[in-house]
Amino acid sequence: LFGYQMRFDLSAGFPLVTTKKMFTKGMIYELLWILRGDTNIKYLQDNGVQFWNEWARENGDLGPVYGQQLRGHTGLSEFNDKIVTDQIADVIYSIKNKPNSRRHVITTWNPAQIEDMELPCCHGTVIQFYVSNGKLSCHMYQRSGDAFIGVAVNIASYALLTHMIAQVCDLEVGDFVHTIGDAHIYSNHFEQVELQLTRDPMPLPKIWLNPEIKNIDDFNYEDIKVLDYNSHPHISAPVAV
Repeated sequence: LFGYQMRFDLSAGFPLVTTKKMFTKGMIYELLWILRGDTNIKYLQDNGVQFWNEWARENGDLGPVYGQQLRGHTGLSEFNDKIVTDQIADVIYSIKNKPNSRRHVITTWNPAQIEDMELPCCHGTVIQFYVSNGKLSCHMYQRSGDAFIGVAVNIASYALLTHMIAQVCDLEVGDFVHTIGDAHIYSNHFEQVELQLTRDPMPLPKIWLNPEIKNIDDFNYEDIKVLDYNSHPHISAPVAV
């Protein structure tokens, strides 16, 4: 499908898929990896996360993917001077100081560096935050979504990011809106999808963040917990490369 949108009220529960068991540890570590500005899979592998193994170069590098774009986005000034922008820090500053702005926008899509990436960024093509009535919402446009494996992780990851930024900005959470450009199911996932569709969803879990954390860079794995997560068993499937 081209153009598909979902909306999740984050105050009603954490949107983690329950019709199959999700690897929550991997989702959390991947987000922390991105927030570190890291683009090498060593940190992920050291923490038991193999999401990116199929795309990495021999030295583990992926090129200027998510971490570099969000924490060290490279561009040029009008005088052709190199500019490096920490988009996460900038958007948090903007949310804190100009909450009613319509410019809380960040992006992982850097046209000048697409060819240098082992896999051009799929999610976060555009990420926009919005503040209303003391609540922070997030709308993420994803250019391409692997509906069986990737999308469930993406939903949870951006919901978690919204919770984290809301906390450091002293806000409650609102909605997470997820728009996908090319939403697809790979042919080697058909049987797994059919199985998942036979299962009834369970109540959503909750997310806990260490309330002492007031800086986005201070979050560690131990500061994030998924509570009351009940799900159907894991469904194994190969990654489509």
